[in-house]
Amino acid sequence: MENKLIVSPSPHVHSGDTIQKNMYAVLIALIPAFLMALYVFRLDALITTALSVLFCVGFEYLIVRFLLKKEPTVLDGSAIITGVLLAFNVPTGLPVWILALGSLFAIGVVKLTFGGLGNNIFNPAIAGRIFLLISFPAQMTTWAAPETALSATTDAVSSATVLGLLKISPETMPALKNMFLGVEPGSLGEMSVVALLLGLIYLLWKRVITWHIPISILATVALFTGILYLVNPVPLYNPLIHLFSGGLMLGAIFMATDYVTSPLTRRGMLIYGAAIGFITVAIRLWGAYPEGVSFAILLMNAFTPLINNYTTPKRFGEVVQHG
Repeated sequence: MENKLIVSPSPHVHSGDTIQKNMYAVLIALIPAFLMALYVFRLDALITTALSVLFCVGFEYLIVRFLLKKEPTVLDGSAIITGVLLAFNVPTGLPVWILALGSLFAIGVVKLTFGGLGNNIFNPAIAGRIFLLISFPAQMTTWAAPETALSATTDAVSSATVLGLLKISPETMPALKNMFLGVEPGSLGEMSVVALLLGLIYLLWKRVITWHIPISILATVALFTGILYLVNPVPLYNPLIHLFSGGLMLGAIFMATDYVTSPLTRRGMLIYGAAIGFITVAIRLWGAYPEGVSFAILLMNAFTPLINNYTTPKRFGEVVQHG
């Protein structure tokens, strides 16, 4: 009777995963893209990223500590990731006050208003980017050309992105090599495909994410544009251009895979990813904006509960009512 049986609810064996561990693994996976941003944009990349992280962490601490009257949890890494991803989704050299507003919206409105980490229905970084894009379209579409950024002083110039050029001139064929390496105009962390793919490999290796969401997004974009390219082989429909340009890789790997706002089941993830890929291409080709991945992810965030309800297996013995 000395060895008493202790009964407790599951889980009985801990996997070793923690929120903090997974968050910092994502930050490690973002290092290649950040290094590429430093190479292309020099000091501006460091300043923009550091300020964005500082704003997000600071706003979360102040709101949780003084408005919500709770113990701040800024060290779990979630606010840091929001800051990095928000910085990666804006042009380098964005005015500091605009970056601060975007950070406040992402943390204060999108994340904490809904109850904080685990309760937000939209990805904070994506929502912050869209808020800034709608509120400050001129500043959010003024890109620093890499040739200018590689000089001693980086002055923002009005330089169209690859997708922007294709909107204006569908026959324009950009250099795929430059797009793959990341020396075309664009947001801070979305340009280098090779750097983002290194991050994907690391996340898959560490099992922080599974392949279902990023691969289903990329495969859908490739299939959709590939069919259009077979019908009309112009650069506007070239699958490689759509895969290598804009924020597709960044969104598919680091933002669509957000635990809180993405489906729970593998079947749900495939549906979610395919829908994001389809909507992204539709907006790029026929929408008002040259880029569509942010809008696509935000829209599918709203559908995640419905997808979960449709794809989650029923409990054994549960009675399913029809009609």
